Amino acid sequence: MPDISFTLPQRLRGRLMLIAAVLVCLASVPLACLPGPLPLPAAEVWHLLGVRLGVFSAEGADAARLLVVGDIRLARVVLSLLCGGALAVAGVALQGVLRNPLADPFTLGISAGAACGAGLVIAFGGGPALAAHWGFSGGLVSAAAFAGALLALGLALWLGRSGGSFRRENVILAGIAVATFLGAVVALIKALNEESVTSIVFWIMGSFQGRGWDSVPLLLVPLTLGLLLVVAHWRDLDVLALGDVQAAQLGMRVGRVRLCLLAGASCMTAGCVAVAGVIGFVGLVVPHILRLGMGAAHGPLLIGAWFGGGALLLWADVLARSVLSGGQELPVGVVTALLGGPFFALLVRGREDGP
Repeated sequence: MPDISFTLPQRLRGRLMLIAAVLVCLASVPLACLPGPLPLPAAEVWHLLGVRLGVFSAEGADAARLLVVGDIRLARVVLSLLCGGALAVAGVALQGVLRNPLADPFTLGISAGAACGAGLVIAFGGGPALAAHWGFSGGLVSAAAFAGALLALGLALWLGRSGGSFRRENVILAGIAVATFLGAVVALIKALNEESVTSIVFWIMGSFQGRGWDSVPLLLVPLTLGLLLVVAHWRDLDVLALGDVQAAQLGMRVGRVRLCLLAGASCMTAGCVAVAGVIGFVGLVVPHILRLGMGAAHGPLLIGAWFGGGALLLWADVLARSVLSGGQELPVGVVTALLGGPFFALLVRGREDGP
């Protein structure tokens, strides 16, 4: 019989964590629009948000401040929520399908592929000006990053094939090999074109600076496709946790399901990297935090990861654009690494010291 004294509190903790994550995301949208180089009163910011959303009349609203709040800050809030949620969901899917607690959206070399594609365009397709003017040229950088990410995924899956099927150990090793090789290619690009080093490095670190509403469609297309693939197989993640042999005995086509989940997680990651560059630790840390209170069931875990990852990346971006003076920004990837690295080290250390 199940341990009722453990099961009920765990379910209650899981529901409370899920409710808290949703409420934090909802409250974060207006609150995250307050900080910025241009100081604005909270009442004015909320009024301008209402104007931008069509709730209030635009009569008497300052056009410049409406642009700052409605088209710059709000757009970054939406993009960071979407990217954070997608990276966390991708992390849950990859950790489940590979049965590896250290797997994250960059295990298969996707980030290295995106960095390689973007680096080629920045270095040889117009120079560092592409990174400074993310208009049409920025679309070229994003498209190259997306193509590079998908090519890296395809190469890792091809190398990871064994006997006509995908073995999780082989896929992980292939991803590491692909990431190492493409990382060397990026280093070679920087060595051959020293003028582009600053632009490439800043892009690789990840940032929402210069991104606006025009970047949302670029993100939504791969995000939606990848999310549909993952959600369609969320029950299969629970079955895969039993092992490949047990899953096959239950009638699951293990290779096909694993391919769909890998493609879905990688597609979401590629879309995020194409828009914001390389952002790490969100897909690694968030699933571990949620499992402490929600358990290992992938249905609630995927929902919690969407809201938890969105909230984490949103406030990391707020910190990145607020900690420096004079309108300067830190790359948000640096912030997530500084926050996530020590926390994950403490988490791993705590598990080693546990029973």
